[in-house]
Amino acid sequence: MSSYAVEFDAERIDTLFEEVNQSHLPGAAVGIAINGRPVYRKGFGLASIELPLVLSPSTRMRIGSTTKHFAALLYMLLCEEGLASPEDPLGKHMPQLNPVAQRVTARQLMTNTNGLRDACDLRFQFSGTTGQRTTRDELVALYRDLDDVNTAPGSHWIYNNGGWVLLTALIERITGKCFEDIMAERLFQPLGMHDSLVRSWDTDFVPNSATSHSINRAGRLERLFWHQDFGGAGTVMSTIDDMLRWADNISRHRIGSERTWSMMMQPQMLPNGVSTTYGFGLFEGLYRGVRVIHHPGGYTGAGSQMLKVPEAGLDVVVLSNTDSVNCTAVVYRIVDALLPRLEPLKIISRAPATGTFRSATTGCIVELLDREGQPCVAIDGSLDFPYQWTDARLLEPRTESAHFRFSVELLGDTTSSDAIRLTRFGRSDLLTRVDLKPEDDCARIEGRYRSLPTGTEITIVKSAGEVLLRSAGKFGVTESTLTSVTQNVWRSTSNGMVTPPVAMLTFHDSGFVFTNFTTWALPFQRITG
Repeated sequence: MSSYAVEFDAERIDTLFEEVNQSHLPGAAVGIAINGRPVYRKGFGLASIELPLVLSPSTRMRIGSTTKHFAALLYMLLCEEGLASPEDPLGKHMPQLNPVAQRVTARQLMTNTNGLRDACDLRFQFSGTTGQRTTRDELVALYRDLDDVNTAPGSHWIYNNGGWVLLTALIERITGKCFEDIMAERLFQPLGMHDSLVRSWDTDFVPNSATSHSINRAGRLERLFWHQDFGGAGTVMSTIDDMLRWADNISRHRIGSERTWSMMMQPQMLPNGVSTTYGFGLFEGLYRGVRVIHHPGGYTGAGSQMLKVPEAGLDVVVLSNTDSVNCTAVVYRIVDALLPRLEPLKIISRAPATGTFRSATTGCIVELLDREGQPCVAIDGSLDFPYQWTDARLLEPRTESAHFRFSVELLGDTTSSDAIRLTRFGRSDLLTRVDLKPEDDCARIEGRYRSLPTGTEITIVKSAGEVLLRSAGKFGVTESTLTSVTQNVWRSTSNGMVTPPVAMLTFHDSGFVFTNFTTWALPFQRITG
């Protein structure tokens, strides 16, 4: 018996999709089930703007990182059969990897606590999104050379797509089968998810598939590809109907034992005693006082969110074929509509605080921003998420990104704080306000730099009044614009991408370190001046 009564009103749900309920643009599809019974299945907008075909609950769409707990369950099925264990180190099955990767366990891969460099991010940052296809085998091969880490395994939670590519390779090594086949054999077919599949490449034709639509910098829709195979990190295509079947299996355990699902949904604890809110490819937390289990997914021109409210017997899935739809935010609006009697959100209204702050200990840069009255926080140039005030001094991520346990506390005078405290999963860092005095002369940083473990060479030059960073990685080339933040610190913003990756470069006498959300303090050494 559910503890919370669902107040279902189809017309009220319809109103949440008014902006995408049109006949000339891409949109979204939504499914709602109560106690395992679908009660709402609709599509809004076009499957492709090139054809007059509307989205439907049976249209295949990319689910991005929602794929991750599919891969985790697949590995746990091998554990149920005695072929593997969550505590197996990678070196047990993949001795070809660098020793720093060999000691990482499968549990640490599935919980984003492995501490490894993220091969997917390195490819994205230093080889761009165009150029040659990068296979899973090529991404895994990077871990033969990567001899340093972001952090010690098990010590921090850092989102890491590369870890899931390693898990995919581990599954293939143990089973002797390709990931695509074993996913179909062990998960999709037994659950009747006949429209779900692993799609490694966007350039192949797949029947009944929605086109993904990205919005370029000119505001026009464009079809973009990442040109890398993410494997278990994010290659599943599914439908609303199939995803409701999948969400029901999480409750009923038709595939996967009760013990397996209990382990998958249990958030990991860090050595400091703080919960990561992340199990095996699933987030677990509270929303307005009720427990929710979920995982969002993003892709070029697509998005997804699957969310369960176990105490209400409620499952909600939203898939979009345009990156202009925030699926996670929409899902929580649906929850608000269906469960209006939950605890109210604790948000206060106050003017956004602004400023740039730097840690003398870690070098971390935090920017407090005002986006049309909405406070945002950028950490090391990236993770530019909307935040909200939960008291006069404390900024916390808004609901759609609350699973990232980052908070910012203003210290001293709240109208113009000279210092802030950044807390990430229980670890606090004191940052002081930076006197913004950008460097006028870039001559000091011009030259060539190299990262041997990643196989990347970077050239920094001044051209047509701009400071450009040109990167040649193992799989392609890309270009970024550098802007000075303060002495020795430059922001790198990649050119030519719809959502440009941003990072901070901190220069020293012999090179610089590169830092963003998933790559921490990657060293580059100067090779010419």
